[in-house]
Amino acid sequence: MASSFIGDVSGAFASMRDYAVSAFNPTLRLGVTGLARAGKTVFITALVHHLTRGGRLPVFRAMADGRLRRAILAPQPDDAVARFPYEAHVDQLLAEDAKWPESTRRLSELRLVIDYESVGGWFRGPSTLTLDLVDYPGEWLLDLTLLNKDFRDWSRETIASAREPARREAAAPWLAGLASIDPGAAAGEQQVAAMADAFKAFLAAARRSPEAVATLPPGRFLMPGDMEGSPALTFAPLDGLTPAPFAAGSLAAMMERRYEAYKTHVVRPFFRDHFARLDRQVVLVDMLSALDAGPAAVRDLETVLEQVLAAFRTGRNSFIDAIFSPRIERVLFAATKADHLHHTQHDRLEAILSLMVERAARRAESTGAKVDVAAIAALRATREADVSERGRALPTIIGAPEAGERIGGETFDGRTSAAVFTGELPADPAAVLRPDGRPAPELEFVRFRPPVLKGGLAAPWPHIRLDRAFEFLFGDRLE
Repeated sequence: MASSFIGDVSGAFASMRDYAVSAFNPTLRLGVTGLARAGKTVFITALVHHLTRGGRLPVFRAMADGRLRRAILAPQPDDAVARFPYEAHVDQLLAEDAKWPESTRRLSELRLVIDYESVGGWFRGPSTLTLDLVDYPGEWLLDLTLLNKDFRDWSRETIASAREPARREAAAPWLAGLASIDPGAAAGEQQVAAMADAFKAFLAAARRSPEAVATLPPGRFLMPGDMEGSPALTFAPLDGLTPAPFAAGSLAAMMERRYEAYKTHVVRPFFRDHFARLDRQVVLVDMLSALDAGPAAVRDLETVLEQVLAAFRTGRNSFIDAIFSPRIERVLFAATKADHLHHTQHDRLEAILSLMVERAARRAESTGAKVDVAAIAALRATREADVSERGRALPTIIGAPEAGERIGGETFDGRTSAAVFTGELPADPAAVLRPDGRPAPELEFVRFRPPVLKGGLAAPWPHIRLDRAFEFLFGDRLE
């Protein structure tokens, strides 16, 4: 109880500090997250590029109206947090042999100072907004659900999930070993380490499985950082636990203690020091991977998205809230890689995602928060064309598939462009959420290489609906 009180107090002081700074220097903290391969790194890189270098953003009013005077990078506010390596990612995308940046594996920040011309409210004229971008893995966000679960609940839910058809094959080695474990036996360090390694191997296999696009907490098990090998990251679920208190020195008692240590030393500091200080949030979603994998993956993703929105402390900030306990006022769910579909399918992609987050969004909106959904491509890798086949015009996308990607019987070398007809998403979004629902048997998605960005830093980067995302996330603060 004492540590929880201290954490709450320190979190309140952090909020008060942020509010005091923001009173003299308006600041907005934007969280950027999403599960693996959703495109977080490219989103932030493209955001910074468009604001600092200019771009074609007609829906983003501050830029479209010519009121955005300049945006520059500034030293980040938290010295103990890694800086988002924007310049390195730009160099990688502009290289002759361009590659997509690596996935987010740790917390990082970047600060933008935006000078603009204010036209609303009581003040008109030159103004400044400081935009702090906070990048963190979506797997860490799922860890917040652990704060309200004890070791028994987490063990029961994790084992049940592992036994579902989509994860059964990946979980088989771990579950086979778990069946022979006696939770009441004396704890041994080597046995605990072996059990934790087997559990981590299952998590890694589940993450690679095409039928289960979402991952299970603990998120740090696959991204341990400097905590690798620590007791707080060396535990695993147990089966057959009884309601009775665990015997001192037993395997169950040790696992429970380390599970609680994980919450105390990993989850709560992240919530207190970073997550609880966010003002706005964008959640990037790789919908196409889930649709391609089938109904089990879609249902898995739907469950995770509901958990994600439930983890946010949403609502309209009163004066007191803004000082002591700030809330997330706006959440954008963005279906990424919209450039892998023809533009005629973008609204359908949005409709599917909207339906998946509908119930959770209603709860957030009831607190005064605003929730929106968009289909986007932060950096467009394809263009569109109509290709005639047997007298029928097919709406296709044209790009260079990644090396090893296959369409039909053809395997691509990573250099050759191809016209791809991906098929059509259903007009009724509910079709993909039914237990036996698939979008359509002819849907075919491939990964594309980054586009050739001619003109270097000076050239606008192609995108899809990125301006709409900017306008919703922070356009109101540039009025």
